[in-house]
Amino acid sequence: MNIRIAPASPPYTADVTEDLQKLMPPGMAPIGLFRTLAKNPRVLRRIRRGGLLDRGSITVRQREIVILRTTARAGAEYEWGVHAGFFGPAAGLDDRCLHATVWGAPDDECWSPDESVLLQTCDELHAHSRLSEASWSGLRDAFAEDQILEVLVLAGFYRAIAYVVNVTGIALEEGAYRFPPKRTGDSMSLDSH
Repeated sequence: MNIRIAPASPPYTADVTEDLQKLMPPGMAPIGLFRTLAKNPRVLRRIRRGGLLDRGSITVRQREIVILRTTARAGAEYEWGVHAGFFGPAAGLDDRCLHATVWGAPDDECWSPDESVLLQTCDELHAHSRLSEASWSGLRDAFAEDQILEVLVLAGFYRAIAYVVNVTGIALEEGAYRFPPKRTGDSMSLDSH
């Protein structure tokens, strides 16, 4: 896909510089997503302040499973690749788990029961924007109310990020992960875009 909205280039305003610095680890240049959002400084600021990458009510591994599954189901290779590469190892997600976030089923053997519930939740939210009674029951059995709310908002937030990266055509980050190739027997398919 061609780039539809080119990322902003320096020099940035003081507010944009501050937001970009707070969004990135020290010494790292801002990624394309944040530089593209910098074309609307208000949106960049709201994304920075509304992000859910801090310590939350779910574990880092659970958070990344939700983000990776949501972005994979939306065909957002850019965001999936950034999270798989930057957070995947710290979240204990090996190559088998990363592959399963894209192509696997919620009941694949690499997932614990609560992780399977998260994947099923992401799949149903992606397909229907709601949960069946069976999935709701599974989510309710595995997670407390504050955790459920975090999962729902996290999935929705990253669905919005998928819209941004898919529509604007942000170039894949150098060194970021790419979707693994589909193998015979893989159960999921990506949305076409």
